Amino acid sequence: MAMTDTITAKLNAAFSPVELTVTDDSARHEGHHGHRHGGETHFIVRIVSQAFAGMGRVERQRKVYAVLAEELNTQIHALQLETKAPGE
Repeated sequence: MAMTDTITAKLNAAFSPVELTVTDDSARHEGHHGHRHGGETHFIVRIVSQAFAGMGRVERQRKVYAVLAEELNTQIHALQLETKAPGE
C-alpha cells in the first residue's frame, strides 16, 4: 500500500474526519536530508474532525503523531499538519 493510502486509512479510522487531504510533497525535497529515491518521505496533511473540538493545536498534532507513530519511525521524514475542528 502506498504511504499516502496508509496515512489516509489510519487517520480516517482514528478521527472520522469531515475533511482529509494527504499530499506527498517529497518531490520538492529531492536531494535534501531524509529524502529517499521513490519519494513518500514528506507529507502535508489537512484534517478537519470533530474529535479535535476543544483541543489546542499541539494536543491535536500529538494525537495525529500517535496514530502515525510507526510510519514516523520508519518511513516518514517530515509531516506538515493542519488540524482543525469543524467551523474553524
